[in-house]
This record gives sequence, C-alpha cells and structure tokens, in this order.
Amino acid sequence: MVMEKKNCSMKVMITAMILILFSTRIAADGFIPESFSPPLLISGDDFVLEPLGPRLVEIDYIAYMSSIDHLQRTFSRGGSWPNDSITREEAMIDMRTEQARFEARESFAYAVLDLDREVELGCVYVYPSRKRGFDAMVRLWVTATEYENGFDEELYEWSKNWLESDWPFSSTRVAFPGRDVTWEQWDSLSEKSD
Repeated sequence: MVMEKKNCSMKVMITAMILILFSTRIAADGFIPESFSPPLLISGDDFVLEPLGPRLVEIDYIAYMSSIDHLQRTFSRGGSWPNDSITREEAMIDMRTEQARFEARESFAYAVLDLDREVELGCVYVYPSRKRGFDAMVRLWVTATEYENGFDEELYEWSKNWLESDWPFSSTRVAFPGRDVTWEQWDSLSEKSD
C-alpha cells in the first residue's frame, strides 16, 4: 500500500514536470511577445470579458451546467463536456488551472459576462496553435439561451475583431476551428515541428 502511494506520487510528479516543460516550450516558442500584456477586463457593447478564475467559479458552473446538451452538440468535439457529473470542487480546480495558465501566459480563457458581471453568457479561449500557419487557435461557446438569442454569431464576429485589433496576431494567423475552418480541415493540417 505504501509502495503504491509512492508510485502514484511519483507519477503525479513526473506528469507535473512534463506539463511544466511543455508549457515552458510553448512560452519559449513565442506564442505572445514578452512585451504584450494580455487584456484583463474587456468591454463589448453589451458584455464584459474577464479572465476565468476562482471568483467566477459559481457563475461559470451555472452557465455550462444550464446548457449541457447544447454545449455537447456545439462546443465539445467528443460530446463529453460538460456533463452532469461535474462537481463544484472539479469546477474550482478547472478555474484555478485556467488562472494559472493565464498567469503563465500559456493560454487565455475569458468568461463572457453581462454588464453587471453577475451572469456568464459564454467563454472565449485563446490557445497557442499547434498547426503550421497559425499562431493562435480560438474556441468559444455561449449558453443555450444566448445561442437562441443570436449571441453566438455576434460573439464570434466580435472576437475576430478583438483579436485582430488588441492582440499581436495577424487575422490570417488566428483560426477558429469549427467556424472559419472545418474540424476536418483543421485536423488535416500539419503540426508544427518540435
């Protein structure tokens, strides 16, 4: 039993070291320049973007749990996220992970909130691209209610403009897989070499 715990602890340590090395490589590859400060609070016409983190765990949880079927069809490629077995504790772990990635400049996850910053309408994620020809890969989702109200397309168009105007990316080097390029096309693109 003690040996099993040591083996498990060793596996966790090794996994953590690999993740640290991988994330350091992404940062070293120049996903974003050191001189660039990722936006922290962004105002749209009828919404606000704020980096995901522990402060938002409850409203984030409520948003995606209210739209499980919708998000499994429109956002999750495998249909496994979100699901009704996600606990609030797991949601907090996810929020802390997203916050740590943001602070480490590895990826940037934003909650899309109403103007009072009390209701989450969706999320926008800016990731480094692993595909040749692209610097960033962006994913976004909105709740089922917001989708029905047409906000999905509005947020997509707004995000394209925001990334072009406020981020150090050319519009031709940012991909929105599943939107401006099909998933089949995206998956067929060559990976960046190591």
